[in-house]
Amino acid sequence: MKPPFNTDHHPPVGEAEPLADGLQVVTAPNAGPMTFTGTRSYILGESEVAVIDPGPDDPAHLAALERALAGRRVSHILVTHSHVDHSPLAARLGRQFDAPVYGFGSADAARSALMDELAQSGDLGGGEGIDNSFRPDILLADGDHVSGKGWGLEAIHTPGHLSNHLCFAWKGQGSLFSGDHVMGWASTLISPPDGDLTAFMQSLRKLQARAEDTYYCGHGATLQEAQTMLAYLLAHRLGREEQIRGCLAEAPRDVRELTEIMYRDVDPMLHGAAARNVLAHLVDLYARGLVAVDGEFGANARFFAT
Repeated sequence: MKPPFNTDHHPPVGEAEPLADGLQVVTAPNAGPMTFTGTRSYILGESEVAVIDPGPDDPAHLAALERALAGRRVSHILVTHSHVDHSPLAARLGRQFDAPVYGFGSADAARSALMDELAQSGDLGGGEGIDNSFRPDILLADGDHVSGKGWGLEAIHTPGHLSNHLCFAWKGQGSLFSGDHVMGWASTLISPPDGDLTAFMQSLRKLQARAEDTYYCGHGATLQEAQTMLAYLLAHRLGREEQIRGCLAEAPRDVRELTEIMYRDVDPMLHGAAARNVLAHLVDLYARGLVAVDGEFGANARFFAT
């Protein structure tokens, strides 16, 4: 299946960009290989607003948000997940506007028992870009509703990219704020132990069962026909699983060897992130009893098919 990715995105960085009635976005000046054109901070509402994913603690981005808010009251600050490109500005913005910060919890708030065990006993690495200081004022659980003047959201717990990841369905609009769980420009990074492929796949299927088909993503342009992307992401990950199982059927291999085989046509500069995705698949396959390891489970272990 051809990737339905849209990499043609040139947002006005640092300026309020209207997307729909009652919705604007400000793109942060943090473009890069993992952030694409920059973190997208959304402003929902008219005279009284919510800010979704305030972004990095960057003075230029804070100033851009202040200009976009233009004296409006901020009643809510919502965070999809606690990576350093999404959550650090939340606390400062909350103090400045006397607004509570909403989120699922700390970065490891919903980490699985297996991931906890592997993190403590194995050499998994990981931990890229975690905002360990993030502590929301108000905790949101799956299915909780948050509302303000002229808008309402439903929190959907979507662990996978990070265990505390939330999406927010915009009630009555057929749309959803998808954070980094689903984006239009690329598949998201899954890096154990904080990233969990088993949970990621379950979360994709959870969104498939919903009606929203327009996603406002953490990076990149608005995603139309999001259900098509969900189907692609599931098929893509299942294809990677089959690749890994095929490689291990030939011979035991480690993460580096699998990455070099599977991503031979990908820029080697991206192999570090690709290796984390390969490891995420191996953790999932290990949990399902489809692969085993020589010795201790870890990022440098040799894996073989069972």
